[in-house]
Amino acid sequence: MKKEGRSERPFLLLWSWRDSFKGGVLEAVGFGQRLLESVEAKRSHVVVGLDPDYELLPALVVEAHPRESYGSQVEMEAACYRDFLMGLLPQVADHAVAIKIQIAYFETLGAAGWQLYEDLVRAGHDLGLLVIADVKRGDIGKTAEAYAVAHLDRAGVDAMTVNPYLGSDSVQPFLQRARGMGKGVFVLVKTSNPSSAEIQDLEVSGGGALYGRVAELVSEWGLGTRGDCGYASVGAVVGGTHPQEGRQLRALMRGVPLLVPGYGAQGAVAEDLGGFFDEDGTGAVVNSSRGIIYAYRSHPDMGWQDAARLEVETMRAALWKAARHGG
Repeated sequence: MKKEGRSERPFLLLWSWRDSFKGGVLEAVGFGQRLLESVEAKRSHVVVGLDPDYELLPALVVEAHPRESYGSQVEMEAACYRDFLMGLLPQVADHAVAIKIQIAYFETLGAAGWQLYEDLVRAGHDLGLLVIADVKRGDIGKTAEAYAVAHLDRAGVDAMTVNPYLGSDSVQPFLQRARGMGKGVFVLVKTSNPSSAEIQDLEVSGGGALYGRVAELVSEWGLGTRGDCGYASVGAVVGGTHPQEGRQLRALMRGVPLLVPGYGAQGAVAEDLGGFFDEDGTGAVVNSSRGIIYAYRSHPDMGWQDAARLEVETMRAALWKAARHGG
């Protein structure tokens, strides 16, 4: 018997492809091109992070799934997460360009979590959202290839985050899919956490910080993946909590899309982020997780779905203004 929620679908999702032929061959449309087109079409730079935390779920969701109705705590939590996240997606889809699924929260649920992860990928695509897997993988050889197969091929996400600490060969399986299959890669460059400076700001031979050298590599890795928009399918993660470094890295990595975490709960605000965008007011998308999905905690007079929609609409307008006025 086929499990509920699964479908007979190809691993490569159709909206990664267009009716664009060269020599009779259907070509994959690059992730960078699709991302920038979505930004312009929706007039939005918003990415909604899906970081489900059982302790923060709305009471109505938890009460709908009493523990005694399930064989285990894991089954019950998975059911709560499913109702919560599937209920959120339609509320944010019109105002966000992508969702970013933080895989750690789903891995805690074992097989049920992976099933929910795959179902969210499909649901996001059905609503016209790009899907980014926040997995921060970094390994070599067959292991790196296996990570790429698991997330980009089989789960079917549009892009994933990777850790470049092991060097160029550790990111090759992901780059191959960016170059030939229309997939995207976001490489950790300057992360939003306070202690990132302990390693990322270390001075390297020849001068400058380590994150600057990684940024140069990211620009090189993206060569050959740029679409008509001028942006590559290999991007960089640059924390919004570092506005000065963000401005510097925007100038250094022209044509590289930036994924900017740190908005909202971590302290970054729209007015700080003008330097992350290019002179046309594009080239970056900004993630907010807790600030959106748990927005009901800041709006006790609103239902959790309405509060999430309001927060996305507000964030969208603030970022659009900051992007076009330089912050």
